[in-house]
Order: sequence, then C-alpha cells, then structure tokens
Amino acid sequence: MKFKSLYSFLNADLDLIEKDLEDIVHSEYDLISQAGLHLLQAGGKRIRPVFVLLSGMFGDYNIHKIKYVAVSLELIHMASLVHDDVIDDAELRRGKPTIKAKWDNKIAMYTGDYLFARSLEYMTNIDNSLAHKILSSTIVEVCLGEIEQIKDKYRFDQNLRTYLKRIKRKTAILIAVSCQLGAIASGADEKLHRKLYWFGYFVGMSYQIIDDILDFTSSEEELGKPVGSDLLQGNVTLPVLFAMNDTDLKEQVYKIGSQSNADAIKPLIEGIKNSGAVDQAFEISNRYLEKALAILRELPRGQARSSLGSIAKYIGKRKF
Repeated sequence: MKFKSLYSFLNADLDLIEKDLEDIVHSEYDLISQAGLHLLQAGGKRIRPVFVLLSGMFGDYNIHKIKYVAVSLELIHMASLVHDDVIDDAELRRGKPTIKAKWDNKIAMYTGDYLFARSLEYMTNIDNSLAHKILSSTIVEVCLGEIEQIKDKYRFDQNLRTYLKRIKRKTAILIAVSCQLGAIASGADEKLHRKLYWFGYFVGMSYQIIDDILDFTSSEEELGKPVGSDLLQGNVTLPVLFAMNDTDLKEQVYKIGSQSNADAIKPLIEGIKNSGAVDQAFEISNRYLEKALAILRELPRGQARSSLGSIAKYIGKRKF
C-alpha cells in the first residue's frame, strides 16, 4: 500500500496547502524565491500537514482556518532541512542538489531564516494566543536542536539520553505540535489536544529512529543520498550507539573524521548491519510506536483516528 493512499480523502485540502506554500516561498528577492521553490519542488510526504488536518477533525474542521497551521509547520520543517544541509555539508536531498550545493551556504541560511519568519507571519491568521506560544517555543526547540547537532558532530562518546533528546528536537516535537495545533485550531478541548501531542511525539520518535536505521539498510537510490551519510557526517544515531558495544566496531567508528569518505566506511556500514544493532534500534522504535497506538485508542473513533493509526503503523514499519 502506498503511503498517500492512507489519507487520499485529504487530497483536495492538501492541494490547497501546496498552493499556499508555493505563494509563500516567493520573495521580492528573486534568489530567495528560486531557492525556496527549488526546495518545495523537491517533493516530500507533507507528513506534518497531514497530521494537522487529521487532528483538526477531532474538532470543528475548517480547511480555510486550519490551513494556516499546516502551512506554518511545513515552513518550519522546510527551514530546518535547509539549515541541516548546511550543518551536514550535504550535497543531495531526495536525490536532488541541496540549496547550499546549488547556490551556497549564505543563500541556504538566509532561505531557512526567511522560511522561519514567514511561518510566524502566516500563523498570525490564527487568533489564539496558546497556538502562537506553542509555535514560537517549537521554533526555539528546533533551533536548539540544530545547535546541538553542530556541537555533537564527530563526538562519538554520546549516550542514549543525548541521542533521544536530539531527535526529539530534530523531528518528534514538530510532529507532536502538528497534532496538537491541528486540534487547537479546530477548537478541540485541552484534554484531547494534549493526548494528540503525545501521540505525535511518540510517532515522531519512532519515525526518526526508522530514518536512522534506513540510513544503513536502504540503497542510495531509495535514500536519495549516499548510504551511511549520517555516520560519514559525524552524526551519532541509534544503530551506531548500539553497534559501539562491539569493541572492534567502536574503534572503527572513532576513526571517522571530516576527511573520511564513503568508500572508506563501507566495511563499517556492513559491520553495523551485521552486528544486531539494527534489530535493537527497531525494538526501541516499536516501543515508541506502541505508546502512540495506546494513546490513539483513547481518542474518539472515526475516520481521523483510523487514518492516524494507519499512518503511525506505516511509519513505524517502513523499510525505505
């Protein structure tokens, strides 16, 4: 089953959101417009807008209101991707040149900053002080996560707590807030939007762990970037943490530096895949997924709950 078929009934509303995204990335400065459109046209699952819309169905659903939340959160996600590519010196994203590769680091950073600013501006269409407080604090957390990612590059003496905190800021919090703000914008009560926050948080943690696993188990064609890119860029992910319980693998990991190349770490990638570390990481991802599904069972029955459950299971079980 294709991922988009799980929420095909939202297609018309997602098309409206896509149109708004195209309009918003335009700037009076042509270079910023080109860079923003380049990122937008690279595609993406639009997972965060989907979570916003589905969560909005637990209240008084109105696409012409809730779209402001969906677009704002996708802009934050886009901005973080642009900044991540600068931090990681990444040349490819989804198989296409990154903004920093097509232009340069300065244009990439300013494009990311522009998208963050536009997100805050667009959200002013929602007249709810709690929603604005949540959005602004989320941007702070995402930016702190970017700073931590810089600080932790090639620092291989990390522990599980450090990793989990980083992926919370990198991925989970934005999915959690997508669920929460979708419910808030539709007028759902506090108890409901808090449960949706935790559902999104647990799904987001599972999602990022799976992404980190796929960096080792997928092909370059599926990933749209070289296999093992995270490790090569000095990012310590869950499979690497578990693999370093093996002394030989740990020694190989510690030899990786900014001058290492993809060919040099191929034997290490195979060693990590064969070490049992991937299975251990899957187990942690499944624990988060089960927590998400347990919360979902507490929510009102209906199409929204059913679709959220299907998406969560797809995310937690995907192989590429």
